[in-house]
Amino acid sequence: MKRTFVLALGAAALGLGAAALPAQAAGKLTYYCSAQEDWCQLMARSFEEATGIDVNMTRKSAGETYAQVRAEASNPKGDVWWGGTGDPHLQAAEEGLTEPYVSPMRGELNDWAISQASSADDKTIGIYSGALGYGYNEDLLKANNLPVPACWKDLLKPEYKGHVQMANPNSSGTAYTTLATIVQLFGEDEGFEFMKGLHKNINQYTKSGSAPIKAAGRGENTIGIVFMHDAVKQAVAGFPIKVVAPCEGTGYEIGSMSIIKGARNLENAKKFYDWALSKEAQTLALQVKAYQVPSNKASETSPKAPDLSSIKLIDYDFNKYGSSEERKRLLKKWDDEVSTLPQ
Repeated sequence: MKRTFVLALGAAALGLGAAALPAQAAGKLTYYCSAQEDWCQLMARSFEEATGIDVNMTRKSAGETYAQVRAEASNPKGDVWWGGTGDPHLQAAEEGLTEPYVSPMRGELNDWAISQASSADDKTIGIYSGALGYGYNEDLLKANNLPVPACWKDLLKPEYKGHVQMANPNSSGTAYTTLATIVQLFGEDEGFEFMKGLHKNINQYTKSGSAPIKAAGRGENTIGIVFMHDAVKQAVAGFPIKVVAPCEGTGYEIGSMSIIKGARNLENAKKFYDWALSKEAQTLALQVKAYQVPSNKASETSPKAPDLSSIKLIDYDFNKYGSSEERKRLLKKWDDEVSTLPQ
């Protein structure tokens, strides 16, 4: 019954009648996904069922996917890249790694999703949004007699040494957004002093952006710097996680989608792109408890999702910090001045 429902839902999103559904696979699609694994799988299988198109899905973090798309530029293997922070998508667009496409679904989207497309000459588009913050394991905080953090600068306190985890900004879009956010909040000089101070308290730099809060949920880490919706997911799952919107203000992401330049299955990539912007496809997020804010205005949003209107958001400069030059410069500076420091 569930399989039938998803099939009908996907068909409606593509404007297909039941008779129009293919009896056998209508070609292939190679799909790179940078969202959570279960969401990636659900999107792939639902699109397959809606269209008969055979989907080959690979899940990697946004930074890793960008690196893969760049490495494959002379012989592209992927068709469409869905999910992950928008900065790497913008960099890929600037470097000519993705194709412009204007979907007929754009009229159903929030302005911020269209703004993302405008920033990249229509080579990417916003599919969801989420605010940056952190979460902490309430039980571990109490067990270690640690104060409750409320601000970014609280994380620099010496008593948190070995209790904080974030991803590596070279591999993780979440962590790059963190670096760019801190620089915009405090200015570059003070921002890098903050990152150096934070480095002293970091117990591990993970590859994936959501890994720090998953570790906190399992009791292996106390504080994880992540997008707030990832912390909410752990809390809803029953783990003792408390979510923090830092008092100074914070950055946010526009999760994005792009068609890879030279896609071998371009028409199928466009079909996926249109389908992924539909309210039906975006509402699938509820099935895997993904708490981002969807870009389609008619999509259902969980009441547990962070209320972006109640969070102090900075005016995040996507054009600047999504540019190839600025991203490379900041990452090199972080590599040279922060990651090499003793802990």
